[in-house]
Amino acid sequence: MLSVIQNPPRIALPIVGSSDFFPVRRVYCVGRNYAAHAREMGADPDREPPFFFMKPADALQIVGPEPTAHAYPPKTANYHFEVEMVAALASGGSDIPAETALEHVYGYAIGLDMTRRDVQDEAKKMSRPWDTAKAADGSGPVGALHPVSVIGHPAKGAITLSVDGEIRQKGDLADMIWSVAEQIAYLSGYFVLQAGDLIFTGTPSGVGPVQRGQRMVAAIDGLGAITLDVV
Repeated sequence: MLSVIQNPPRIALPIVGSSDFFPVRRVYCVGRNYAAHAREMGADPDREPPFFFMKPADALQIVGPEPTAHAYPPKTANYHFEVEMVAALASGGSDIPAETALEHVYGYAIGLDMTRRDVQDEAKKMSRPWDTAKAADGSGPVGALHPVSVIGHPAKGAITLSVDGEIRQKGDLADMIWSVAEQIAYLSGYFVLQAGDLIFTGTPSGVGPVQRGQRMVAAIDGLGAITLDVV
């Protein structure tokens, strides 16, 4: 069967220490998964079950080892950073038990869930979806994958984001309300998870705006750092 248009390229993440790549299928993102961040967004972390939204795979921006230009998107005057650890699945299924969920993870990376916050706030007021707030082109910067076979499963360690050298977000992976395993288990009750799926696992408190001309550095213990220059 021939395509009537040229097949679009598939997004793929580089892998640390390898010339191979990890092709991406879907991108799931959990909301308000650190207690302090949930509170700063006006929610009660002790009462809310996890909730998820998606980004298109082609909204990801692959970030290499060198500083990478990140485009400030149109239709916003309040563009926010949210640093997150990203889990990449090598296999999947339905109704996966939390006890075995981590067996499906290939590796982990540093990511950012960049958000048109003004657009999101307006959508919330009108009870509308968040797509235009969360799915801007390039709104999911993500670094190279670190295989589980090398680093294991990070469950604690600092997660930070700085803007022009000033720390703006600082938390610990151990502060997640819902662990990576629990997120996989919960999601697999709603979707058939598959190899190539990514899960952005939540952001600590301190989210805020970034402007053109500023530099963001996102870092997670054991995963290194990625650097983005906003243009």
